[in-house]
Amino acid sequence: MGQCGVISSKTVLVFLNLIFWAAAGILCYVGAYVFITYDDYDHFFEDVYTLIPGVIIIAAGTLLFIIGLIGCCATIRESRCGLATFVVILVLVFVTEVVVVVLGYIYRAKVEYEVDNTITNVFNQYNGTSPDSASRAIDYIQRQLHCCGIHNFSDWEKTPWFIEVKNNSVPLSCCRDSVFNCTGSMYRPGDLYSEGCEALVVEKLQEIMMYVIWAALGFAAIQLLGMLCACIVLCRRTRDPAYELLISGGTYA
Repeated sequence: MGQCGVISSKTVLVFLNLIFWAAAGILCYVGAYVFITYDDYDHFFEDVYTLIPGVIIIAAGTLLFIIGLIGCCATIRESRCGLATFVVILVLVFVTEVVVVVLGYIYRAKVEYEVDNTITNVFNQYNGTSPDSASRAIDYIQRQLHCCGIHNFSDWEKTPWFIEVKNNSVPLSCCRDSVFNCTGSMYRPGDLYSEGCEALVVEKLQEIMMYVIWAALGFAAIQLLGMLCACIVLCRRTRDPAYELLISGGTYA
């Protein structure tokens, strides 16, 4: 009965190692997504430490790939040294993912404060020219998030750009996709997005942090199962070096 449990643990462990390889790719993708989004929204929060969860989760993904390789070899060969190394690295990655979850919650709470402190200044820097980074950032979020102004399109009336152009219009990026020949005129408010950008930027950034948190939590749970199975195999291997291997070919140290 005990032998059956060990063989089952080994089979599950091999399968989990394959999942770890897939998880490594997903974690790296999530981390890269954080960096890409930061590049699009970096004008709206000044704290570059917001990128720390992304950096850590990419590092965790890289380690998971190495773990999968070590785990497969160690499980099939049933090497005490390999399995012990596998468990130690798995524990380190697990701790790393717990740190990611904690930092994710911390920075998720800070997003609203950061955006609230910077968004007015970014809108005041708008000059309507594409090469200008602030202008590109504003036009990008208004098109992508389907919003206009900070709280609504009337916020544009307070900006230096609006006062300077004197045509009572907002940027064309405020125009609804469904409206043709939109000029951005405030005399035709139905042509413009009615929702402000601040709440949507905060929601978008918090949503991304939640992706990081859920990815870390999900794979941390899988790693707990991996550690349990590895410990079962390792303990059995230590007590009885001669028990049946997953593949034939004798015992290995």
